[in-house]
Amino acid sequence: MAKKSFGGIMGLLKHFKSRSKLKENGGEAHFNLANSEKTKVYYPGSFSPTGRDHTAALPPKVVSKILQFVCPHVIDKSYEPCEDADIADDSCPLCDLRDLAHCAQTRRGWYRPAVELLYTSIRIDAVHYCELEEILTAKRRRKSRHGDEDVPQARLRLLADTLRSNDWLAGMVQFLKVPYMTRDTARTELTRCISACPRLRYVDLPEGFYNGDANSHTLRQELLARCPDIRKMTYNEGAEQFFQFLAQRHWLHIEVLELSRLKVEPTTFRAVLGSLPNINELRVISMPNFRDAIFQESPAVRYFPPLRKLYLEGCHGVTGAGLVQYLDRSETREALTDLTLKKTGVAIPELAQILWAGTHLRNLTIVATVKHSLPLDPLPPMQSISLQVLHYDISPTDEYINSNLIKPSDSYYNYLTSSLLSNSLPALRELYVRDPGLPDALLLAPPMPSFAGSRTQPRGFSQPLDIYTKGLADTEWSFQPVQPEEGFDNVFGSSPKGGRPISTYSIKAGNQGWTGEARRSVVVGNGVGGFLAVPSEDVPRPSTSGSNQGWGVRPISYARPGSSHRPGSSHAIANALASEPATRGSFWGGRGHRKTDSTASKHDLWR
Repeated sequence: MAKKSFGGIMGLLKHFKSRSKLKENGGEAHFNLANSEKTKVYYPGSFSPTGRDHTAALPPKVVSKILQFVCPHVIDKSYEPCEDADIADDSCPLCDLRDLAHCAQTRRGWYRPAVELLYTSIRIDAVHYCELEEILTAKRRRKSRHGDEDVPQARLRLLADTLRSNDWLAGMVQFLKVPYMTRDTARTELTRCISACPRLRYVDLPEGFYNGDANSHTLRQELLARCPDIRKMTYNEGAEQFFQFLAQRHWLHIEVLELSRLKVEPTTFRAVLGSLPNINELRVISMPNFRDAIFQESPAVRYFPPLRKLYLEGCHGVTGAGLVQYLDRSETREALTDLTLKKTGVAIPELAQILWAGTHLRNLTIVATVKHSLPLDPLPPMQSISLQVLHYDISPTDEYINSNLIKPSDSYYNYLTSSLLSNSLPALRELYVRDPGLPDALLLAPPMPSFAGSRTQPRGFSQPLDIYTKGLADTEWSFQPVQPEEGFDNVFGSSPKGGRPISTYSIKAGNQGWTGEARRSVVVGNGVGGFLAVPSEDVPRPSTSGSNQGWGVRPISYARPGSSHRPGSSHAIANALASEPATRGSFWGGRGHRKTDSTASKHDLWR
């Protein structure tokens, strides 16, 4: 009997000990739970719920939609590299991938939807983004005899073995994203994966592939021979010869093309673009031969293709006249929705013509460094009924940044402000500027006076606008929403209905309107678009140490503002005595014994 009770006590202590270990080693417990034999595969026969199992009647599309929430990164079908892909901050892609693989083993009807999600968009991650990584790293160090193993390279090797042994799985792969360092260190494994995927659309390639490096020759040959459905390709300086191979119609399905510092003639460039019927996005960076002449129509070469997105950076030969000529064709004008101009030959006054020609533009980005202000001649406002997002990044040269001189960029932001106040951009919803004072300039714009006729151009907002500002020395954007005004149809002497904030100074006759309470104001800005709160009554007014004794610190002056009388003269004293009866103490600079209003505030915020 004693032995039995002793065993029960030991079992109870063992139970509490296991619970304490579970709480301390949460990552290890999570690993054991996820890889134990009991939870590794879920068997429906071991659990018999009451009622009908409704999951058996779900169609495959609904099951696939549900499984996407188990592993969110499998729906990433963008043409962005692995390090730039949009992944949730609170998720672990490797753990989510393991859970999705377990779901594929749960039901026969769930197998195909889960496998399609697993192998359509593949992402190789280097580490776990959870505490499980520490446990796995310690286990690998204990088992390894030749130093630390390259984990992403090992995962890529296992993936290559799986794809080369199963053609059905290899035919599903469309996106393959690999860490940056693994692309260079595991070129052999990457080549083996590419050779087994005939439907591949996008793959992360090493930098040497884009520069024409000879070490990537085998990888390039496999990609040309086995993957005709490539949708994005990049060519940097040194790959001019491989860029010309596109004219031989190798990759006809290319949609996104990035070119950087290539030295090719405009005729060759037009011939290559003409051989890509599905291209809709073009990025050109620092190409000196990319000029306005490339947009001209010529019977010898094909037209410049219609694009949905056009990104130009460092192309000083492109001006507003060339872009207007490109947008002159109807198919081009209707296709272009995103335009980015960074340090090009396009001047700010030419934006009005570009916006007028681009009738379907939704996103416009202009980045420029200016040295001179805009001319004094009146400019037409920027007008567009389709523009929704505007990045207006105008910065002065370095000589104006750390000086007190008037920056030439101020005139460019004044031009933008006048365009916004004239309601020339009615569809605009987001605005990015490098001027922190632009929101205040819009909110505190002078209202239209009541005596102005109807011919006067209306000023003010008619739609809500989200403004993101960033100073020249700032690194993060500051967000401030701007709401439309309610109108200024009041006349003088009446209170406005809303819109622009006004002061609450009283203008009543006599001294009753100018008490301490009446001198409060709501137009004191706080620097970020709001207004300072009115101080409470318990905050004392800053004063000198002698003011509490009834003796003035400053010598009294009897001269009225604007008068020519000398302080202390007989005329000044007579005027002061006539304007306000003085007490005995006031002649000595004190407060005197005049009775004050007990209900009035003693706080003076503006003196």
